[in-house]
Amino acid sequence: MPTFLDFEKPIAELEGKIEELRHLDGHGEINIADEVSKLQSKADKLLRQTYAKLTPWQRVQVARHPDRPHFLDYVDVLIESFTPLAGDRFFAEDNAIIGGLGRFCGYSAMVIGHEKGKDTESRLHHNFGMARPEGYRKARRLMKLAERFGLPIITLVDTAGAYPGVGAEERGQAEAIARSIEACLDVRVPLISVIIGEGGSGGAIALAAADRVLMLEHAIYSVISPEGCASILWRNGEEAIGAAGALKLTAPDLLELGVIDKVVPEPVGGAQRNRDETIAAVGEALEKVLREVIGVEGGVLRARRRERFLDMGKKGLG
Repeated sequence: MPTFLDFEKPIAELEGKIEELRHLDGHGEINIADEVSKLQSKADKLLRQTYAKLTPWQRVQVARHPDRPHFLDYVDVLIESFTPLAGDRFFAEDNAIIGGLGRFCGYSAMVIGHEKGKDTESRLHHNFGMARPEGYRKARRLMKLAERFGLPIITLVDTAGAYPGVGAEERGQAEAIARSIEACLDVRVPLISVIIGEGGSGGAIALAAADRVLMLEHAIYSVISPEGCASILWRNGEEAIGAAGALKLTAPDLLELGVIDKVVPEPVGGAQRNRDETIAAVGEALEKVLREVIGVEGGVLRARRRERFLDMGKKGLG
């Protein structure tokens, strides 16, 4: 059985009944197959109706769902001969950000992204996708390496934000994030980013200042989490639901604002219900935009990328 979110309880009840019926032996007056079919149709209809009108806070919950495919899931399917490259050459290896060389749709590429982990052990190992300064310094190093060899860069973003611990601050968290953003804006090779789950704060944009930014339908992307916004503005974390609506953090909102370029549809019920279909959709969208920018001269790419983000700032000031 999948993991159900709070707003999915009616769906969970129906699917629970379906599972119970499937475990019956089939003897008796009730035609179990017919009953299962009716309940399944009802559950499917309820699932479609629920996901057709998700609130911003419900999208936040879906974006954080533990069963959504993570960075390594995409790499396993989409990237051939992936070779991880470790270390920032200053302090340590950071497992919250993984990067390396591989082949995507026939192109050699540098692939970098946040990895949250899938169980308690791996989540602790990857620090829940919250990188320390060495993670962003590693990302910067790999971007510069890709530029040196003329390789396109693909980044997959999925983080609640950069790690806020004392040690991270002592080692220059803000500077490391700024340098990573600088590298994104400076490289003279194609850079494409996909927001696959949470795109939280500077920890996300450090990998997402790209030529093209794609976003899964139920992902979120914001300067701050709803909880963080609520605690600052209202001194009350319970206001997070209202903050989620005010932040305009959903894919449709961000597409309308021009912050992202394309929304990649998810299966009905979210990426967690059909991981293979989601990964295939992301791969198809990535290939399409990569072919659009792969032949553009490096200086032109760099100038367009910088102008793109300068324009966002001008619109914000206006």
